[in-house]
Amino acid sequence: MILKDEIYMQQALRLAREAEENGEVPIGAVVVKDGIIIGKGRNRTEALCDPTAHAEMDAITAATSTINAKMLEGATLYVTLEPCTMCAGALVLARIERVVFGASDPKAGALVSLYRLHDDPRLNHRFVITEGILEPECSELLTKFFKKLRKGNGK
Repeated sequence: MILKDEIYMQQALRLAREAEENGEVPIGAVVVKDGIIIGKGRNRTEALCDPTAHAEMDAITAATSTINAKMLEGATLYVTLEPCTMCAGALVLARIERVVFGASDPKAGALVSLYRLHDDPRLNHRFVITEGILEPECSELLTKFFKKLRKGNGK
């Protein structure tokens, strides 16, 4: 399964690079069901002036639209950065089966870093996570972006 995870994470990285090219924090996501990408997303918070326009939310919306259903049972989300609390909550509501992420997020991560929303027994749905897939590539993309931004060369 690791090889398939890497293939889909490469797609998420491609979307993250697109986000960066558009002046956004480079985070990308894809939703896969039955071996088919049914939703793609990238950060668009700057373009839409919307703090909720995260890559995961974009991918979830695209996926539910593709299958014309609000639940993503049996689907996997691949995302370059560990989801925040908002996105993790949306993944619970969407009944995602599994989340695969590249880099952990010690400042806002809601699956392993700060919280463990994916397996909170108080919630009505839990999902499996796999972390660290293509982590060096995912981390490097973010690190370079923020270094450039701090130097005043961003956006």
